[in-house]
Amino acid sequence: ERLAADTNAMAAMAAEEARYAQLRTPWKWAIRRRIWDLMEAEDFAREPRPVHHRIPSFEGADRAAERLASLPEFERANLVKVNPDTPQRPVRQLVLASGKRLLTPQPRLRTGFFSLLSIEDNLPDGGKVSELTSSKGVAKHGSQVTLDAEYTVDLVVVGSTAVCPTTGARVGKGEGFAELEWGILSLQGNLDAESTLVVTTVHDCQVVGDMPSGQLTKHDVPVDVIVTPTRVIRVSDRAPKPSGVMWDLLSPQKLAEIKVLRDLKRQIEAKTGRALPQGPDETLPPTADRRRD
Repeated sequence: ERLAADTNAMAAMAAEEARYAQLRTPWKWAIRRRIWDLMEAEDFAREPRPVHHRIPSFEGADRAAERLASLPEFERANLVKVNPDTPQRPVRQLVLASGKRLLTPQPRLRTGFFSLLSIEDNLPDGGKVSELTSSKGVAKHGSQVTLDAEYTVDLVVVGSTAVCPTTGARVGKGEGFAELEWGILSLQGNLDAESTLVVTTVHDCQVVGDMPSGQLTKHDVPVDVIVTPTRVIRVSDRAPKPSGVMWDLLSPQKLAEIKVLRDLKRQIEAKTGRALPQGPDETLPPTADRRRD
């Protein structure tokens, strides 16, 4: 029985390695797995767990959010775009509590685009700000934003699995949503691709100095500022930021997943009378089981 169990375990490990080998950018997956394993082993991770295939929730996320809120760029911002993941929920809370407007993606962009929230416009009478920061609360109370809506994003906050303190190179969970959202917003004129500040909140162990930043692809969005529970790092040699949607990198599989991209593609093709390029087929990465909070 022991031999059979060992054989099965080895076969499962081999199958997992083969699956990762089929994914794009293997070096990113090596970093993701290293950080996810470290955070679980050292108990830096927080629920939802395990953190594998997630933007990992981490010890001290609330302290990192408070440091972010003390940045002058945050204080000046009127509209802040924040990812919907658990470790950035304290950031979403502080955005709203500061009287700012919050722009947050609808989960996985499957059926919609963004939701816009503010205490003034979306908080029910007698309600708590925390009601507007969960995925259920966003779905219930948020105002849906259309592709052609006019607004300007002053600050972008993203979650990360790992980030480089020198170049700002960032690795997420492998699904590319931060890059797609950035691409759409810059294409539609809702943010300036070069000047809009990008900030991430992470645990100190997620700051990775050995990231091969020269291997970034053209759609990767680097960060300008890294905020941890203990420090603020301003990136000194940031990699260039992309602008627009890289249609030639979008696989048919990814396009089939995201309605807003299909809608945008149809709009552009109808307006220009030309078919947009399409990327090669890909094996989509595994995802974590998700329960809406």
